[in-house]
Amino acid sequence: MRPAGRLVSGAALWLLLAARAVAAIEPISMAISIGAASIITGYFSYCRFAECCPKQRPLNATALQLALEEKLFGQHLAAEVILKALTSFRNNDRPKKPLTLSLHGWAGTGKNFVSQIVAEHLHAKGLKSNFVHLFVSTLHFPHEQQITLYQDQLRKWIRGNVSACASSVFIFDEMDKLHPGVIDAIKPFLDYYEQLEGVSYGKAVFIFLSNAGGDLITQTALEFWRAGRKREDIQLKDLEPVLSVGVFNNKHSGLWRSGLIDRNLIDYFIPFLPLEYSHVKMCVRAELRARGAAVDEDVVTRVAEEMTFFPKDEKIYSDRGCKTVQSRLDIL
Repeated sequence: MRPAGRLVSGAALWLLLAARAVAAIEPISMAISIGAASIITGYFSYCRFAECCPKQRPLNATALQLALEEKLFGQHLAAEVILKALTSFRNNDRPKKPLTLSLHGWAGTGKNFVSQIVAEHLHAKGLKSNFVHLFVSTLHFPHEQQITLYQDQLRKWIRGNVSACASSVFIFDEMDKLHPGVIDAIKPFLDYYEQLEGVSYGKAVFIFLSNAGGDLITQTALEFWRAGRKREDIQLKDLEPVLSVGVFNNKHSGLWRSGLIDRNLIDYFIPFLPLEYSHVKMCVRAELRARGAAVDEDVVTRVAEEMTFFPKDEKIYSDRGCKTVQSRLDIL
């Protein structure tokens, strides 16, 4: 993780030196005008060499939609909800609370991929941005006996970074492995407060990624398939209520009995459906294009057929989604 406030301290130092230089010039009126111009010029000059927090601007919904269509496969619900949620949020000059999304589904279905796409459309440098912060439960919060320490560190980290950039993005991966109680430390930041101790959190974005609820999502998808209905017929209302309740009552979830759910602070529970054979082939083609290689359908088929599928009798869904596509291509 990057230390909070590093960029701010550099900018603050430059502005202080500029202010001292301006103060030495007479008359006072001239000092004010020259000082203002110098600070503005210096700020933009500084931002040429270091990333600065961007001014809030409407989201390029067309570009985001295109990225989701080209890079995300078999997830009509996730693509639709994320596009609408982000567009509405960023077009609001004064949101009442941070946008909070909870992404659920088995590994390899696209949750991390979507968080990367979202980060890239909110900040130009994406996951490499100083204003996008990724937490991995098993790396950053590994010890159950240190929950209180993690809670304190998390509050300070988020407060410091939102103070530096109001549109900061916080991504929490492996929420199903997070010790229950840790995430409740940030509950006040996600609530409907205009300010907390002089800091406004309304323009920040929080994204939770979790495997919890994957069984519930798969069961619903399987019921639709056995009834002869298309997966595209599955709507958010078919999954979101059962997903929020299931995660809340799941002891193996970082959101177990969480106040974030109890207080309705998570704006959307977004299900990622299990991927079928055709979606795995789409992933292989996309990976070949990303490597600058020609799309060889024989290779596409060989990789897809090496994957294992479930349930045992029907064999509809890939048990790893597209997670091992890259390694299997390396072997071929």
